Amino acid sequence: MKDFWIYLAILAGSTYLIRAIPFAAFQKKITNRFIRSFLYYIPYTVLAAMTIPAAVYATGHILSAIAGLLVGGIFAFKGKGLTLVAVISCLAAFLVELCIFLL
Repeated sequence: MKDFWIYLAILAGSTYLIRAIPFAAFQKKITNRFIRSFLYYIPYTVLAAMTIPAAVYATGHILSAIAGLLVGGIFAFKGKGLTLVAVISCLAAFLVELCIFLL
């Protein structure tokens, strides 16, 4: 139980520092277009870096996972809602997994 509190303190400290350092380092509003664009896309990049590897290894076969990821990407690119994208992705992965099982 002692280890948990140590880990929690380290996590809280590192999370706080990541959020507090930019406030301390930048006193004025950032006006550089490149830096503003870079900072705008960081959350999407981090989300993709954490989600895509997990999605590829989420099923029993990599082919079904890639099929679900591709179908989900296509539907998301077309502007469909999150629920529809998730359902269609799961359905695509399930159908490919079923085909692999039957073969």
